[in-house]
Amino acid sequence: MPHTRTILTHAAAICALTFGAAAALPAQQLTPVEQRIRTYLQQHQADEIALLAKSVDIKSQTLDLPGVRAVGQLFAERLAALGFHTRWVPMPASMHRAGHLVAERTGSSGRRLLLIGHLDTVVEGDSLNFARIDSATARGAGSSDMKGGDVEIIEALEALNSVGALANKTITVVMTGDEEAAGDPLSVARAPLIDAARHSDIALAFEGGNPHDATVARRGASSWLLTVHGRGSHSAGMFSRGAGYGAIYEAARIINEFRSQLAGEQYLTFSPSVIVGGTDVTYDSTTVSGTAKSKLNIIASNVTVSGDLRFLTEGQKDSTRARMRDIATHDNLAGTSAEITFADEYPAMAPTPANYAVLAVYDSASRALGYGPVTALDPGRRGAGDISFVGPMITGLDGLGAMGSGSHTPAERVDLATLPMQTERAAILMYRLLR
Repeated sequence: MPHTRTILTHAAAICALTFGAAAALPAQQLTPVEQRIRTYLQQHQADEIALLAKSVDIKSQTLDLPGVRAVGQLFAERLAALGFHTRWVPMPASMHRAGHLVAERTGSSGRRLLLIGHLDTVVEGDSLNFARIDSATARGAGSSDMKGGDVEIIEALEALNSVGALANKTITVVMTGDEEAAGDPLSVARAPLIDAARHSDIALAFEGGNPHDATVARRGASSWLLTVHGRGSHSAGMFSRGAGYGAIYEAARIINEFRSQLAGEQYLTFSPSVIVGGTDVTYDSTTVSGTAKSKLNIIASNVTVSGDLRFLTEGQKDSTRARMRDIATHDNLAGTSAEITFADEYPAMAPTPANYAVLAVYDSASRALGYGPVTALDPGRRGAGDISFVGPMITGLDGLGAMGSGSHTPAERVDLATLPMQTERAAILMYRLLR
């Protein structure tokens, strides 16, 4: 991990460069080259929708490994035609994940961009093929989350290529095959993405967008496992010095103390997801399920609780864990003990000055295109995503993708009316950052 001073120096440099780029152009003006980029995209709107339809019609739920690879091949062919070196990075068979598409161009001028998408969907089925509902809307599995964003990446790069803006530039595209259900261990599942970040300056991610905001910060995600033990004995002795209070009362005390002491802190949430308690308890962390049994006249001796923890910064995560650990292991009810463990999942993407600087360039691009201002989305409204893994390393902006509704459900929709806007804004943003 780089030294803190190095990170801050890098962030300051990016701020200067990106704010400088934004200031160099009047907010309401496109350059002649940028107008040519826009014209290209306007002339190829039908092609963009056709590519989106083709990708949606390839079923690619996370565990449909051939389907995920097929979508990757579709996009790899388009990227290869733009001069990208493409490769498929497989995952170990034990992970039951398809792998990731990585495409690279290398050069020696401008900022080095990392463009992030994903190929997998949550739901699938023949009835969820791409279909136009009306002139402005279409349905289909993954149409907005996030094959719409993937198609934006392809079309924006093609527009930049049409004006020669990709020449001598370093751009890496990583489209993961398991964003919706990341493989385990994460250190392996996200190694290609993290490696790409090490050779990039700015990450742009294409999760679903909004008309007037973009994502400069995403909360991280962590899991926790609370294990409580009590003295199993006849229930007639409950609360006595010999029997104590039992594991269930102690688990209830701990969880309630989490709520009373920690609830309400900005951007912090923690949720008990599963609880099993009794005399004989089993819990499977892989399936997040368990069993419990006992008799009514026996004091419960075991409780297991698993939960979720969301945070905006690593400091907030660490301080919350320390407080939860203190609650769980101190002042236990008579006859009980407890321990709590934590597992990292998604790191936090903190709202750095450098991220806001890239947002300023995006805002200037949107205004120049006539689409109005773009501000920062409240981090509390956005969960973890693939950009979270590179957020601690490099500057980033997310929420550049297609707009829609019903993601992760059979009712998923994509807003075709705003797809040209999102693609134009992304293309001009890339162009200005690459310069």
